[in-house]
Amino acid sequence: MSTRRWQAKRQRGQAETAQLLALSKLDAEACCAALGSTPAGLDWDGAQALLRRYGPNVVSREEPPGMARQLWQRARHPLNALLLGLAAAAYVLGDGRAALLIVLMTLLAIGMSFLQEHRSSAAAARLRSMVTNSASVRRRGPAGESACTDVPMATLVPGDIVALAAGDMVPGDLRLLEAKDLFINQAALTGEAMPAEKFAGPSALAVDSPFELPNMCFMGENVLSGYATGLIVRTGGMTFFGELADQAAGSRPATAFDVGVRQFTWLMIRCIAVMVPLVLLINGLSKHDWLEALMFALAVGVGLTPEMLPMIVTVNLAKGALAMSRTQVIVKRLDAIQNLGAMDILCTDKTGTLTQDRILLKRHLDLRGKESERVLRYAWMNSHFQSGLKNLLDVAVLKHVELHGLLGVDAGYAKVDEIPFDFSRRRLSVVVATPEGRHLMICKGAVEEIMAVCSGYEADGERGVLDATHIAAAKEQTRALNDDGFRVVAIAYKDVAENKDAYRVADEAGLTLAGYIAFLDPPKESAAAALKALADSGVAVKILTGDNDVITRKVCREVGLDAGEVVLGSRIDSLDDVALADLAQRTRVFAKLAPAQKARVVRLLRSKGHVVGFLGDGINDSPALQAADVGLSVDSAVDIAKEAADIILLEKNLLVLRSGVLEGRRVFVNITKYIRMGASSNVGNMLSVLGASLFLPFLPLAPIQVLTNNLLYDFSQTAIPTDNVDAADIALPRQWDIQGIFRFMMLLGPVSSLFDYVTFAMMLWLFDAWQDAALFQTGWFVESLLSQTLIIHIIRTAGPPFVRSRASAALSATGAIVCLAGIWLPYSPLGPVLGFRPLPAAYWLLLPLLLCAYGALAYAAKCYFERRWGR
Repeated sequence: MSTRRWQAKRQRGQAETAQLLALSKLDAEACCAALGSTPAGLDWDGAQALLRRYGPNVVSREEPPGMARQLWQRARHPLNALLLGLAAAAYVLGDGRAALLIVLMTLLAIGMSFLQEHRSSAAAARLRSMVTNSASVRRRGPAGESACTDVPMATLVPGDIVALAAGDMVPGDLRLLEAKDLFINQAALTGEAMPAEKFAGPSALAVDSPFELPNMCFMGENVLSGYATGLIVRTGGMTFFGELADQAAGSRPATAFDVGVRQFTWLMIRCIAVMVPLVLLINGLSKHDWLEALMFALAVGVGLTPEMLPMIVTVNLAKGALAMSRTQVIVKRLDAIQNLGAMDILCTDKTGTLTQDRILLKRHLDLRGKESERVLRYAWMNSHFQSGLKNLLDVAVLKHVELHGLLGVDAGYAKVDEIPFDFSRRRLSVVVATPEGRHLMICKGAVEEIMAVCSGYEADGERGVLDATHIAAAKEQTRALNDDGFRVVAIAYKDVAENKDAYRVADEAGLTLAGYIAFLDPPKESAAAALKALADSGVAVKILTGDNDVITRKVCREVGLDAGEVVLGSRIDSLDDVALADLAQRTRVFAKLAPAQKARVVRLLRSKGHVVGFLGDGINDSPALQAADVGLSVDSAVDIAKEAADIILLEKNLLVLRSGVLEGRRVFVNITKYIRMGASSNVGNMLSVLGASLFLPFLPLAPIQVLTNNLLYDFSQTAIPTDNVDAADIALPRQWDIQGIFRFMMLLGPVSSLFDYVTFAMMLWLFDAWQDAALFQTGWFVESLLSQTLIIHIIRTAGPPFVRSRASAALSATGAIVCLAGIWLPYSPLGPVLGFRPLPAAYWLLLPLLLCAYGALAYAAKCYFERRWGR
C-alpha cells in the first residue's frame, strides 16, 4: 500500500472513530437526528434511496468474484505456472510448435475450469439466496405509522432502527438506543472469549478503542442473551468487520481436502524435478545433441504434469454442489463437499433430527399432578410478553388455546420489564403490571434451575413452604413425565412487594413454584430408517443435547438408537482431554451439555482422526459448528448458526443429509479417479522414457509428439466429472490417502511400462525400426495413447470394466474420439508435420492383442492392490 493510500485510510479511520465517540455521548433522539432518522425509523422510500447511495449491506468477501479474478484464481495454480514456464523455455529455445501446444494445454485446463465455475456461479448464487439472514427493522409507513418487519440483512442502511435478540447477528455498526441484559460475543473482532455487557445510555467514557464503548455494537458480533434496539451507523464494507474481512481475504485455514490436493500436486512436481534433469543428461550424453535433449526433457516434464487437476477438482465440486441442491442441500463452501463425504461421525441434537420439531403443549400441572389453568395462564403470559428469541416451546404455548381473549391479557396487563434467558441460568422472567397496579414476576425455565430460586409452592389452592419432601416429590413427578417422553418446563411466580422500574437477576429469589407445563415432540417416522441408512454408510450418529438424560434416552429408544451409557455435562468437566476423547469415541449420547462442552466433544473426536460433522440450529450450537470439520445447519436456524455452517439443509432430515453425504463421496471418487489415472500413467511413462533413452539411437518420441499425446489424453479426461460411480465406492467414508496413491502408481506404473517395452521390441525387431525413428515413434505414440485411454476404464471401477460398471456416455465418447484421433493422425495431413508415418498392416493386427494383454494384467494388478490395501 502506498504512503498516500495508507495516510488516507488512517485519516478515514480516525474520522470514523471520532464519529462513533460523538454518537456515544448523545441521547437516543439526538443520535437518530444525526443520521437523518427518527426513533420511529426511516420511511420505505428514504431507505431505498439510502440503499442506492450506500449499496448492499454486505462485506466484500461475500461479493462474487469478477471474470478477471476468476481467471487469475484458475491460472495461479502451481501446475499452470510450471506449464507456462516450460512453454516459455520451449519458445526461447526456438521450438514454437512445442510452446504453442503447451500453451494450448494450459489454456484448455484454465478455460474449462473457468467456464465451469463461471457458468455455475450464477446457479450457486441463486442457491445461496435461498438461505438468507434477516433483521427486524422499524420502518415508517405512508401515514407515519411505525411497525417492525423482517427484511434481508443486505438491505439495511445507515439510519435504520433494528431489534436484536438472543441468536441474532449484529447487522451493522450500531448505536444502542434500548438494551436489557444485553451480552455480546465480540470474539470475531477483538478475540475476547468472554461476552461483553452493553448498555443503551449516553456514555462519556474516554476509551482507547471503539470496541470498548459500552453503547456500541459492531457487525460480526452476535447476541448471546438479552434484547435491544439500535441505530445503524455504518453498513457493509464501511464497518469494522468489512475492513477486517478485506484484510483477511484468502486467509482461511486449509482444509483436509486442500491439503490432500496440495500434497499430490507437490508429489508430482518433485517427480518432475527429478525426471527432467535425468532425461536431459541421459539423452544429451548418449545422443550428443543437447538442444534436442533439452527440448525432449521439457516435453517429458509437460507430459508428467497433471495439468487437468485444477479443472477436474473445480468441475467436480461445482457439479456436486448443484446436484446436492436438488436434494435440498445448499453448499456455502465448495470444499466442504469432500469433508461431508469423508465424515464418519455426525454429532447432532435430537430435536428436529430424531423428533418432528413440532412441539405440542400437552399438560399443565400443579405439584399434585392436577391440570391447572393457573399454570397455563402464567406460562402463556411469560411467552406472550417476552421480547427475546421465541423458541418452539413458546410457540407451542401461544398456539395451545385461544388464551388471548380467555385470559383478558389486553384488559389491564402491561409489561414492565424482562430478565432474558441465558444458558447459565436456563430460565426467563417477565414482570407485568396487573390491572390492580401491582407487579407480578413470572419465571419459566428448566426444573432444577427454577426450584433453585423458589421458597414456596402453590397446588390446588394450597400454599406452603417448598421443603425437601416437596422437592423430592416434584423431581419424581417430572421424572415420570420424562419417562413418558415429555419435556418439562417449570413455572414460578412472585408478587413483588415493592414496584420498581427495572429488575435484575438478583430479583429472581423467593419465588412460588406453581407447577409444570409438559411438551411432546413426537419422533420422526423417518428417523429409524435414516439412522440405519447412515450407519450402513459408515457414519456413526452421536447425540449431543442440552436436554435431560431421561427424555433423551426415551426418544432414542423410540427411534431404535441404542443409547448405551448416557454421559452428562457435569461428568465431562471432571475429565481431562485424553480421558474425554476416549470416552467420546465409545459414547453415543451426551445429555445436559453446555455450548462449550459440545464444542469440546467435537474437537476431541477430531483429534482422534475422525472427520466430524455437526448439525445444529441454535445459538448454543455455533461453537460446535465452528469446531467441526463440516458444520451443518438448517434454513430455519438462528442467524449465527447459519453463518457458522458450511452447508445448509432446507429440510431438517437425516435422509436428506445422507443424500448429501453420498454426493460428497461421488465428488471425491471422481477426483481420485483422475489422480490414480494420471499418477500411474506418469510413472509408466517415466520408466519407459528412461529405458528407451538408454539404448535407442534417437529420441523415443519427438517433443511435439509427447505434447500431442498429452493434449489428446487430457481431452479424454475432461469428462471424468460426468462419470458414473459404483455403489461400493460410496458405501463408506473416503479420505485422502497420499501413501495409498503412491503405492497405486508404483504398482500400476510398471505394468504400463512393461507393455511399452513390448511395443519397443515389436517396433525394433519385428518392424526393423532401428534406423527409422518416425516409424518407432508413431508405433509407440499410438500404443501409448490407446493404452492410456484403456486404463481409464480399468481404474474407474472396482469390478471388471465394461461389464458390471460402465462409464458415462460423455467419458466413453471422449475416449472413443481420442482413440480414433490417434489412429487417424499417422494417415492425416498433420502426420508429416508431427513426424508420423503410416504403420504396417501387421501392427494393427498385433495392437489389439497387446492392448488386451495389457488390460488383463492391469486389471489383475488393480485387484491385487484392492485386496491388500483396499480401494
